[in-house]
Amino acid sequence: MGRGARGLTMDRDGASFEGGCSCRAVRYRLQRAPLFVHCCHCRWCQRESGSAFALNALIETDQLSWLQGPPERVPTPSNSGRGQLYLRCPVCRVALASHYAGAGEAFAFVRVGTLDEPGRLPPDVHIFTASKQPWVVLDPATPAVPEYYDRRALWPAESLRRRAAVLAARPREG
Repeated sequence: MGRGARGLTMDRDGASFEGGCSCRAVRYRLQRAPLFVHCCHCRWCQRESGSAFALNALIETDQLSWLQGPPERVPTPSNSGRGQLYLRCPVCRVALASHYAGAGEAFAFVRVGTLDEPGRLPPDVHIFTASKQPWVVLDPATPAVPEYYDRRALWPAESLRRRAAVLAARPREG
């Protein structure tokens, strides 16, 4: 099994990615491999996660199944000023995923640390490294950028096709 730009596929046996919150009140499954995995080092993500970075697996929302739950939808401020919608366990309050204003609810950013096997989804890119904590050492084999990146330059062709299909199917505003 590979990963993202390096060719992530599901396990040979077709196993999916499952995860959930700490108290197990909410469980989910990714129905297919994520589009891409971001490791964000911006100060906003550091504050929200209470850690040095946030690790998010981007996936089409219709490929994220809630097996047990549902999560609570919590509107949250964001650095962009447009807000985001966190999906949290209503019992233990763990953030499982979010929807950012730019992508709307068509895409979900699943917190990799909530997967049962988070090691299966290492980052495809480190973003906002200009504000990375100085003691975090990055793997030189993984792309890293000071702020955001050009998805056309880093995403696998299949992920770009999947993204385009979702965007083409969305109703047009106006």
